[in-house]
Amino acid sequence: MNYIKQRIFTIGVSILSIILGVAIILFQLKDNITFFFTPSEIKNYESVENKVIRLGGLVVEGSIKHYNGSTEHIFTITDNKKNVIVHYKGILPKLFRVGQGIVAKGKLQVNGIFEASELLTKHDENYVPKELGKLQDIK
Repeated sequence: MNYIKQRIFTIGVSILSIILGVAIILFQLKDNITFFFTPSEIKNYESVENKVIRLGGLVVEGSIKHYNGSTEHIFTITDNKKNVIVHYKGILPKLFRVGQGIVAKGKLQVNGIFEASELLTKHDENYVPKELGKLQDIK
């Protein structure tokens, strides 16, 4: 009987150690976890208040506004259900254009404008590097 109690104790301590280890890892990573949303998934401000999130969608035609002499930009992204205005200070990625899929990392403000700190653009599955594109044009 002593052997069985010792075995149960060892298994219990092992399980608790694993749970504690996972909890510590998740606690340490919570600041680095960034949730991804589309414009229609942001139900209200409270659901994402003071959280850095990634907002993904397509750039709406006619929505891009650049300020002269500045790297400040305002544009709208959509998921074809809802639109969100995005404010971004910085140099736009080369692939940024109307109809392009983008992912903006930042925070949703109380006024409903998304303040982006980083923009990522996506290319389609037919992407070809410049050098290979030139070779294909020659053939």
